This record gives sequence, C-alpha cells and structure tokens, in this order.
Amino acid sequence: QVQVVESGGGLVPAGGSLRLSCSASGRASSMYNMAWYRQAPGKQREFVATITWNKRQTLYADSVKGRFTISRDNATDTVYLQMNSLKPEDTAVYYCNAHSRNWIRYYWGQGTQVTVSS
Repeated sequence: QVQVVESGGGLVPAGGSLRLSCSASGRASSMYNMAWYRQAPGKQREFVATITWNKRQTLYADSVKGRFTISRDNATDTVYLQMNSLKPEDTAVYYCNAHSRNWIRYYWGQGTQVTVSS
C-alpha cells in the first residue's frame, strides 16, 4: 500500500559526508512516521534515526548523534538522512522505513549501500 525507495548510497572516505533520500508513496504515506535503520555484515539491523509524520520529534541512535541529521519534506513525502563525519563503522546497508503508530502498518525500502573507507 505504501512504497518506500531509498537512494544516495555510495563510497565515501572517512570524515566525508553523504546524504540519503527516501521517497514514500501510496495511500496516507504523509501520515506515517519514518525512520532509518542500518545493517552491517554479520550484525543485526539497528536503529539510526526517526522523524514523526508532523516533524515534531526526531530521535537518534547514540552512535550517530551529532553527526547525522534526519529531515522531512512533507510536500514530496521525502525523508533525508544527512551523514557527516562518516566513520568506517558506519558502513552498512541503510534501510528506510515508514510506519504507522505502534507499527500497526510498516513498510521497508530495498536498502542502499553506504561504504566508508579508512
């Protein structure tokens, strides 16, 4: 019912920056909270950042706080993840998520690879 598509991944040197984009479309997509998760090889998927549908609240994982910024353009139903001061440990597949309250409904994108070289 809701389609989620990420883009913007790539290879970047340590200390560099990258901006990921996530577009959501479908019925009531503008009313969904959105989030970024990531999964590194051999590790579980972990929370990165989230933003509510009305942009009133944002939350970040401690590992990215101060370096990453999540934002949302409701006019285009697009959420962004600005990643600065990237570290090799940030290397992972980054997944965009759209979810309703209490995760009654949730949708995942295909993921976009972010690789940070040493």
